[in-house]
Amino acid sequence: MNEERQVPVQFALDQNYPNPFNPSTMIRYALPSTAFVSLEVFNALGQRVAVLENGEVGAGFHEVRFDGSRLSSGVYFCRMLARTSDNSAARAFVDTKQLVLMK
Repeated sequence: MNEERQVPVQFALDQNYPNPFNPSTMIRYALPSTAFVSLEVFNALGQRVAVLENGEVGAGFHEVRFDGSRLSSGVYFCRMLARTSDNSAARAFVDTKQLVLMK
C-alpha cells in the first residue's frame, strides 16, 4: 500500500494532552515547511524550565513528550517559535499554550 505523507498547510501548536497532566504530557505541533523550531516550557514567573526542541525540524506533524516529574504542581506555559525562509521570504510563527501540572 502506498501511503502519501501529509503536510500541514499552516503552522500550529496544539493544546497538550492530557491537560491537566501528571507527570507527563504530549505536545503536538505542525510545520508546513522545514523550519528552525524553538519549543520551550516556562513557569508562571517566566523562568524557562525545559527546552523540548531547538533546531531545524522538517515539514509535517510532530509530537514531543514533556516530563514534569521534577517540577511542582502549577501552571506552565509552552511557547513555540518557528522561523523559516523559503524563496527569500522569511516567515515566523509564535504561539503559547497553558499547561497544568497536578501532582
